[in-house]
Amino acid sequence: MSMTTVFRVALVGCAFALGVAAPTAQAQGLRVVEGQTTADLRVPLNRAVVVESETLFAELSVANPAIADIATLSERTIYVLGRAPGRTTMTLLGADGTLIANVEVQVVPDVSELRERLREILPDEPIEVRTANDGIVLSGTVSSGRSVDRAMELAERYTPGGVSNLMMVGGTQQVMLQLRFAEMQRTVRQELSASLGISGNAGGALNGTLGTGNTGNGFTNFDGTIPNGLDGRNGGLGISFTSGGVQLSVLLEALETNGMVRTLAEPNLSALSGQTASFLAGGEFPIPVTSEGGGTAVEFKPFGVQLSFTPTVVDGDIINLQLSTEVSSIGETVNLGGGAEIPSTNTRSASTTVEMRDGESFAIAGLLQDDFRDSIGRVPWLGDLPVLGALFRSASYSREQSELVIIITAHLVTPTRGEALELPTDRVQIPSERELFLLGRTTGGGSAGTPAGEVAQQDFSGSYGYVMD
Repeated sequence: MSMTTVFRVALVGCAFALGVAAPTAQAQGLRVVEGQTTADLRVPLNRAVVVESETLFAELSVANPAIADIATLSERTIYVLGRAPGRTTMTLLGADGTLIANVEVQVVPDVSELRERLREILPDEPIEVRTANDGIVLSGTVSSGRSVDRAMELAERYTPGGVSNLMMVGGTQQVMLQLRFAEMQRTVRQELSASLGISGNAGGALNGTLGTGNTGNGFTNFDGTIPNGLDGRNGGLGISFTSGGVQLSVLLEALETNGMVRTLAEPNLSALSGQTASFLAGGEFPIPVTSEGGGTAVEFKPFGVQLSFTPTVVDGDIINLQLSTEVSSIGETVNLGGGAEIPSTNTRSASTTVEMRDGESFAIAGLLQDDFRDSIGRVPWLGDLPVLGALFRSASYSREQSELVIIITAHLVTPTRGEALELPTDRVQIPSERELFLLGRTTGGGSAGTPAGEVAQQDFSGSYGYVMD
């Protein structure tokens, strides 16, 4: 190898070494210029803000033009337009290329118009509107849940899906519900029947008997006696006539039954606005059911007075009620065969949604049921005869009437001190040995020791209770 070739190879190696090392030297000398950081610039959405710089700038740029758009009005004035909610950075450079400032631009929803609309629609509600990141925050204490719903619905128009609710509902938010179940049942039954019997004996050679029994008991003899179950208390009258070997017997039955049943229940229950409360005053009875393995299991079914309601205070003293109530009782026994019997239930139920003010009442259910049944039984042809036909027929009718009314009353309530509440036990005191054995008293005469107990000792004579027009 000649000296010329060696020299050329050496020059190429030096050039290659210098080419690789040069970028490393530049990377080691790179520095990040942060410049002066100013406060955040808040720009309302779809609105513009004019910013003035104290130093002349030569170049202006923005990191994300989709969030904020900028334009220069002069060497010191900048026009910033908010396009979309979010954050971006605006950079200002001087004539010599030095960094003047990095400004953080935050585009927020325009809440000034929202504040005006809230003052117009809800003038009496002190609702505060703030921005947080790219959303809206509503805070303050309002008078009802309806005002909260209206404010939230209006704010969603400006920032869909970006509204935070920090509002609180003031005032009374506990509701006491008074229910009155009143049911009357009336039953009337009347029966009128006649039976005729004739028997004869002709010299012991011929015997005969004729009878027309329209009553359920019929004739078992013709000696003038009244069959079993038809004594004088039930309206049975038997007459017998005998002439020679012929005996004539007549049985008249007149029966009238009247019955009445009265049912009244008044459960009271309190609940917080928006919460569900339930109530059961009664019991449970077992019923046999088929289990998964094919055997017999027992389930318990509740009966009595059941109540479930959800109150919502919507505006001031206006209460919205979702109510479900039921009154049930054990009825007749049903035979399932094989010796298995289960009781049936008589049920009155109602479910509804109403709206009322504090202290107002509603009759949410009313049922008037009138059942009528009649029947006539007669002997063919003989029962159609004039006058005498009454002896060969019977008539009966029954009428059952029931009426049910459910009345509800809602009240806004607040807690009170326990000493001011009256208990049923405050009216009855345990007697001492002297009062029990010497004076023969089953209850004591002392005071209960509470304000309610002292009130319970007073004499409330005269009419009292509810007055209904």
